[in-house]
Amino acid sequence: MAFKIISVVGARPNFMKVAAICEAIKERNRLSVGPAIDHLLVHTGQHYDANMSVLFFNDLELPKPNLFLGVGSGSHSVQTAKVMEGFENVLLAENPDIVLVVGDVNSTLACALVTKKTWCAGAGAKTFIPKLAHVEAGLRSFDRTMPEEVNRIVTDAISDFLFTTEESANLNLAREGVASDKVHFVGNVMIDTLFRHRSKAMESSILKDLQLFEAGQVKPYAILTLHRPANVDDRQKFANMLESFLTVSQHMPIIFPAHRRTFKQIQESDLGDYFVDHFLAEPEPWDKRVRIRLVPPLGYLDFLQLMSRAKVVLTDSGGVQEETTILGVPCITLRDNTERPVTLKHGTNVLVGADPEKIISEFASVLLGNRPQPAIPHFWDGQAANRIVQILTDEQERATQMQDAAWAEPAAGENQGIPSR
Repeated sequence: MAFKIISVVGARPNFMKVAAICEAIKERNRLSVGPAIDHLLVHTGQHYDANMSVLFFNDLELPKPNLFLGVGSGSHSVQTAKVMEGFENVLLAENPDIVLVVGDVNSTLACALVTKKTWCAGAGAKTFIPKLAHVEAGLRSFDRTMPEEVNRIVTDAISDFLFTTEESANLNLAREGVASDKVHFVGNVMIDTLFRHRSKAMESSILKDLQLFEAGQVKPYAILTLHRPANVDDRQKFANMLESFLTVSQHMPIIFPAHRRTFKQIQESDLGDYFVDHFLAEPEPWDKRVRIRLVPPLGYLDFLQLMSRAKVVLTDSGGVQEETTILGVPCITLRDNTERPVTLKHGTNVLVGADPEKIISEFASVLLGNRPQPAIPHFWDGQAANRIVQILTDEQERATQMQDAAWAEPAAGENQGIPSR
């Protein structure tokens, strides 16, 4: 008997995670392994740029979303409310058995809350609350000033299935009193997607487009990604960081795919002199400051290729910390904490915050080769999504059997003259 799963995406990091889930479900249905899965993809539109969204969906071979809520940008409260209102209508119309949310964006929290407060129509006159599955559960930065941290904690507290990527997440959930039978250590779906698309990414022309070849060889270069409000909303703090990046740029060019929000801050804070247009081969020789090359946001394949060949990545992104660990590329994280400590213990990651001296010092270590060799974390093997789908299928079959038994028991009792319940 088929059962229905709704998967939710809201922002670009979600796309990479759900892509692996979609592929695993598609393959399972193709092989007719267990009950068929009716899978719907809902895009809330939390982050929506028409061109970028289409590019990511094409790069990741994601199916077109079955439903698009189109909530757009707004404050945390406004955005969350819009997602909740739109997703409630989806649940009441579709009556899914399971809702699957990923990561820690506002759409994750909003859809989780609606799922566990909505009664859907089941067989006959019965109603039920769908099960909630959280992929990338248990990660903690222990910094509740980060909206993402609040989203993680609340989503985990109400989820029925908590799929974790690393051992620290298991320990966090145990400390918070989550029942162990809800927690499933499955690995990292982001890495599933990376493995699947890495060879295709090598066909990207991004290195040539950004003039990073010299005499047939790839020139050393760094990548910068920066978007968290704690880093870019304070003009002086942002400017101090940019000064340290200029020191890096004296050794190699820095490629900076600018988040739309970050680009707006650059303009409003009058920081444009730190950057050069990416179409220029080199800045003017008399101006040593304009070596940070601004480029538009990149698609998944272009960015994966760029990251794979980089000498070093400077970032405040959680996902990039994970991807550089697998790629073996040194990662300097521009935060004081991380919810992904496995990237510090086994990967290529080091935390420096926004301290210019620490940024420059860690970059010097990269130039000298004084960085430990990374190891692949447990279960980061490209099979996380398959494990998730297997667990959900097994649990759904078990729940169906229990339901059938519950229906059959009163009928048997009635034949024996036992009053029905």
